[in-house]
Amino acid sequence: MKLTTTLALILIGQLVFCQDRIQKIDSLLNSLYSKEKINGNFLIAEKGKVIYSHSFGLANETTKDKLNENSIFELASCSKQFTAMAIMILKENGKLSLDDKIIKYIPELSNYNGVTVRNLLNHTSGLPDYMELMDSLFDKSNIATNKDIIQIFNKYQPTILFEPNTKYEYSNTGYALLASIIEKVSGLTYADYLSKTIFKPLKMKNTFVYSRRLSPKKIDNYALGYVYSDSLKKYSLPDELKETNMVIWLDGIVGDGTVNSTINDLLKWDRALYTNKLLTQEAMKEVFEVATLNDASKTKYGFGWVIDDNADFGKITSHSGGWPGYVTYIERHITHDKTIIILQNHDNVSIPVKSIRSILYNKPLPVQKIRKEISITSEQLKKFAGVYEIEKDFEIKISLDKDQLFAQLTGQNAFPIFAESEMVFFLKVVDAQIQFEKNENGEISNLFLLQNGNKIEAKRTK
Repeated sequence: MKLTTTLALILIGQLVFCQDRIQKIDSLLNSLYSKEKINGNFLIAEKGKVIYSHSFGLANETTKDKLNENSIFELASCSKQFTAMAIMILKENGKLSLDDKIIKYIPELSNYNGVTVRNLLNHTSGLPDYMELMDSLFDKSNIATNKDIIQIFNKYQPTILFEPNTKYEYSNTGYALLASIIEKVSGLTYADYLSKTIFKPLKMKNTFVYSRRLSPKKIDNYALGYVYSDSLKKYSLPDELKETNMVIWLDGIVGDGTVNSTINDLLKWDRALYTNKLLTQEAMKEVFEVATLNDASKTKYGFGWVIDDNADFGKITSHSGGWPGYVTYIERHITHDKTIIILQNHDNVSIPVKSIRSILYNKPLPVQKIRKEISITSEQLKKFAGVYEIEKDFEIKISLDKDQLFAQLTGQNAFPIFAESEMVFFLKVVDAQIQFEKNENGEISNLFLLQNGNKIEAKRTK
């Protein structure tokens, strides 16, 4: 009797603890939604069991249709994990080797003879960014496909940024080329191969590759992505704004993006990655191993996943995605089997993953500070643009686009930063600041990344 009572008390205590966490998460997200800092679907699971799922906001600003748990979002760079898995399935079936040179499958790229399939998977190829090249070299009256990327690299032969496997640099080019390799080896389109080998076997019924400007079709329950226009003071489709209309002429590119899915389908994906449904145990392990460079140093990226061994939370694999109108995120806590999935269809929103993590593990919430934005001229902003190295193969790239400064940490997407003083900027997606410093000649020589009480220095290299 005593044993039964004790077990009952333990179970009640666990239930109360679980409910308390759920209430805290719900309170956090509702508060952020009331401040227009989130707009999308959130799912949190433990050991595959959903403990929190909620939709915030509209799927369509015109019809006022609300988001629901089955709303379909473009995943942006979260698509890369599916591209990587497709390559691994081909490898498992003996169709290719990760150490094959890419010219075996794309002979038009003979100028990049040293690059391997593995280099593309873990962002160590050194290939320059196709988006920057297409912006100046592609006829934007057309919609580009992967073939156009290959043609431009073949015709103009842009210089490689570094020798393969000597450095890590996040590369959308690499994953677009992986999609082309998938098509060449399988004989199927990228969309059909992913559907056949991943989405259908896992019963991910609302997941597919979709280029909605190149091949438009009616999709029920689709979450249109919106960007906020400061000049118009409203949310608009990115197609309607000059600064984001690349969504039209880059719409046919696959591999680095264009997978669409739901929070529920992504949980099915998460669960499958703990099994051998798609790959053998040995091959699955390889997906989640960081790359080793020629000098024996390690990166923080595996095959389609950022990988971190966190002192507080154990091994975490994650990926973010950002494209005009969409901000996406999936995080898998391997050690403790927790899953956080965030799909949003506004692009000026936050990703409150650190706060959610803290609540899940019963830790204090990070303190959010209110920061005021000031205006700085384009000429002033130009002086900050450059590359700042934290340590070997880990850097912060500061870029300027249309009077907006962006910061991109190695392995992450680029996020806008906003001035709160002439030398200090802040991010809105996370509670972090970037403080710039000058040398004795008055030139910007380094920066400090300030976050969670840490001050990390990065020295300017270009």
